[in-house]
Amino acid sequence: MSWNYYDDYRRPTVGELRAQAEKKIKSLKRSGKKLQPVEAATSRGLIAKSFWGKAWCKHLEAFSDYAYRLPRGRSYIRHGAVIDLKVEPKQVTALVNGSELYELTVSIDPLDPKKWAAIKARCQGKIGSLIELLQGKLSDEIMSLVVDKNIGLFPKPKEIHFNCNCPDWADMCKHVAAALYGVGARLDESPELLFKLRGVDHTELIAIDDAANELTKTSSSRRRRTLDNDDLGDVFGIDLDDEDAPAPARRPTPKAKKATKRLPTKRTADFKPTAAKVRKLRKELGLSMAAFAREIGVSGPTISNWEKKSGPLTIKAEPLEALKRLHKRKNS
Repeated sequence: MSWNYYDDYRRPTVGELRAQAEKKIKSLKRSGKKLQPVEAATSRGLIAKSFWGKAWCKHLEAFSDYAYRLPRGRSYIRHGAVIDLKVEPKQVTALVNGSELYELTVSIDPLDPKKWAAIKARCQGKIGSLIELLQGKLSDEIMSLVVDKNIGLFPKPKEIHFNCNCPDWADMCKHVAAALYGVGARLDESPELLFKLRGVDHTELIAIDDAANELTKTSSSRRRRTLDNDDLGDVFGIDLDDEDAPAPARRPTPKAKKATKRLPTKRTADFKPTAAKVRKLRKELGLSMAAFAREIGVSGPTISNWEKKSGPLTIKAEPLEALKRLHKRKNS
């Protein structure tokens, strides 16, 4: 009687593979290893469900270089074989459960500085907030730019380098394919990881106050073509002294009113900003320079400029009042 190996061989079911992966995760955790397994979206056969996650997966599938191995990678990610995946600047490391447990590394070239500069230039003034950016709530123009196959944020095949300790001879094994899909699933949770992976700062895409455009506007009371100190003050959010300008007329001092007892919180209105105080206030509020600038109504470079100065700051009335409100909010 003849015997055939394939008569006795049965491919494990998805449930069996998932159970095997979960068993391996528990075993590694008991040994003290900290794991970050990938949970891929399973509805309608999708790996990812967010704008960035789906765009990443679609980008991978656009290249014929990966067409042969990606289907097996999708199978692996769906049955939970990627039991650990970490995204670091320019590198992804993963543990993938196959016939054995395989370790792999995917290295991603950093985004070319010229390409990043071009993306920032095209996005200038068109992305209003970090939330808008990370949730993918962008205009069609910006969306098509950032996901463009050639000039967008995603890496091309020649910029992706991988190494897996499995015996597969292929350039891209199914374990690497699963890890690459795992990145897409991870972007559902933390879309900022894409920028981290490409070695760029996503906050540089956020729009700052376009105050310079205001300088092109004229009014009936003043029609100047040169930038005077008032114009520069509008751009940078600070008052600039003009040695040649006459001192403003001093208003008569009103008669002092009968002193009344002030509540302690009124002291916050006397906030006199210095570089150190502004920096301390921003950090206590837990805000980035860009977010702090939007709260005050100035540009990001203005905040940077304030925090680099020494001594008291001379700030225009509106930004100063905003600073006082933030200081009062922090102390209330």
